[in-house]
Amino acid sequence: MQISNFDGKVIRILHASDLHFGAPVVMEQIEGLVADIKKNPPDLVAFSGDFSQRARAAEFQAASLVIREVEQFAPTITVPGNHDVAWWFAPVDIGIKWLKLAKYKKYLAADIEPVVAVDGVTAVGLNTSHGITVRTLTKRPRDLSIIGDVTPEQMSALKSKLARAETGSARIVVMHHNPVRGDLSQRYGMKAHKELLEELAASGVEVVLCGHDHQESITQTHNGIVVCVAGTLSNRSRGGRPSAYNIITIRDRVIEVEVRAWAASAQAYKTSANYSFPRVRNA
Repeated sequence: MQISNFDGKVIRILHASDLHFGAPVVMEQIEGLVADIKKNPPDLVAFSGDFSQRARAAEFQAASLVIREVEQFAPTITVPGNHDVAWWFAPVDIGIKWLKLAKYKKYLAADIEPVVAVDGVTAVGLNTSHGITVRTLTKRPRDLSIIGDVTPEQMSALKSKLARAETGSARIVVMHHNPVRGDLSQRYGMKAHKELLEELAASGVEVVLCGHDHQESITQTHNGIVVCVAGTLSNRSRGGRPSAYNIITIRDRVIEVEVRAWAASAQAYKTSANYSFPRVRNA
């Protein structure tokens, strides 16, 4: 059914992903992002994981400086990515499991599945990055530590958080792995992606913010969820595409998405695409 009146609110969310501090980092692109935030602060900033390349302390410390600076201008929500997980401490959950995300929690955020509410929007973090687990094993060796997953316990907790969202609030989920197929990779980042999207739609989720695929992608699924995949801000963009981030604008009846891509000649981000989708809620 069509969503109820949004009381004329206009909510702007800046969404970036896959900074990859370490060897792939491109500081001028990250500095350009911060400059854009300072120039026109959004109502919320969402970072959907992969702050590091090898889950090293120095990488997280560098990422933390950026996040702390951004937090001075807008409420910020972060979740881990697969590169942020030190999976070698507990492959298939054999070992010291708490060490897998210990550095992320120490330097970036103690809560890996936070809830951030701003006027008109409730954003809920969902950790899809678990390292190598029995649930994420496939027949492809290159999938090790790459595939995203959501456990039944996580889904139950997520539904409870969404149910407590303010009436009329737009519900957003921030996670790392892409639940839609990448155009170039032709791969889904998530295990059981169809089932996940159905459960999210049934809980009234309107927008999913994610990354992982290293290629920007904006689409509305058959059940009305607008899935925004942000491109990486590092030098690992798929297909040689420029780095990109997204601006999501939520209005009474529509969700608009602006993709801003890095223009090397201008050393700045420029609008590369615009999308508009009707707001639909199934719950």
